[in-house]
Amino acid sequence: MSHNTFGHLFRFTTWGESHGPAIGCVVDGCPPGIKLSEADIQPFLDARRPGTSRFVTQRQEPDQIKILSGVFEGQTTGTPISLLIENKDQRSKDYSEIKERYRPGHADLTYDAKYGIRDYRGGGRSSARETANRVAAGAIARKILGADINIRGCVTQIGTHIVDGENWDWNEVPKNPFWCPDAKAAKDWETYLDSVRKDGNSIGAIVEVQAQGVPAGWGAPIYGKLDSDIASGLMSINAAKGAEIGSGFAAASYTGVENADEIRLGNDGQPQFLSNHSGGILGGISNGDTIVARMAIKPTSSILTAVRSITKSGDEIDVRTKGRHDPCVGIRAVPVAEAMLACVLADHKLRHRGQTGR
Repeated sequence: MSHNTFGHLFRFTTWGESHGPAIGCVVDGCPPGIKLSEADIQPFLDARRPGTSRFVTQRQEPDQIKILSGVFEGQTTGTPISLLIENKDQRSKDYSEIKERYRPGHADLTYDAKYGIRDYRGGGRSSARETANRVAAGAIARKILGADINIRGCVTQIGTHIVDGENWDWNEVPKNPFWCPDAKAAKDWETYLDSVRKDGNSIGAIVEVQAQGVPAGWGAPIYGKLDSDIASGLMSINAAKGAEIGSGFAAASYTGVENADEIRLGNDGQPQFLSNHSGGILGGISNGDTIVARMAIKPTSSILTAVRSITKSGDEIDVRTKGRHDPCVGIRAVPVAEAMLACVLADHKLRHRGQTGR
């Protein structure tokens, strides 16, 4: 199976399955001389790790990262960085009943159609378990970007329950299990998700990621647009069904005057935008404002409620998926979205430097 690599100058290749002995990735293109240790990567994996609350899958994985190559005496060498994460808590027997069954909403049918074989244990390669690799790669990308660029994310909507912009406080995000910037909304979500979970059902979410401190000039006008690469990165995440930059689809309802990000000269002598409908990107190139992107995550397809499907031989059946699953997979998607944004930005930083020397 090809297409396991993301990026251009900064790129990573992931490998492994949900219920195999391990997963991992190889990061290529990281410049030499950057201080890097496992302690720089582990906190981001801990943020994504399953089993941290009753609102996520109870699979207990320590997600302990191991650096196998590309680092010597605490610094990157410029050679490929190989990363390993062992799988410790597989329960493959939970999936034995679906060996011949196609789970609606999953990649079971499409993997079979393409390859003629599929790993039915937790979805194999199509499992969200693969995203731990991306988070590890994203931690390295952040080291390339440096401390002046701040990447952060949150959940702005679960089902029809939306955060109140008036209550938005980034300091609230680490204080609740939902990555929610609205303390009141987080309380409401707790009650709501408890009911969804007890009903054996699931719900979708919207995740927002931002990057502050990105200088103007990164990206390219046509086929290397910064926003198209960000959208590609977000859409490559499991369960993502939509991506937007800045105001996104809402911009279709604005007039030109409403949508214009008017400009004045700031006190620092640099352009200052009076709004940010563009999401910090104009013509595929960063404009120096905060980069804002969002993605829509569909409801978890593995649910305890029976849904109609067919078997590999064409028999009509009802499928009820056993195992340990997220009632809202969008919650744990935040660190993954942050990582993909970091990887895209690190790639564009190196591409920009390669083209302009800056």
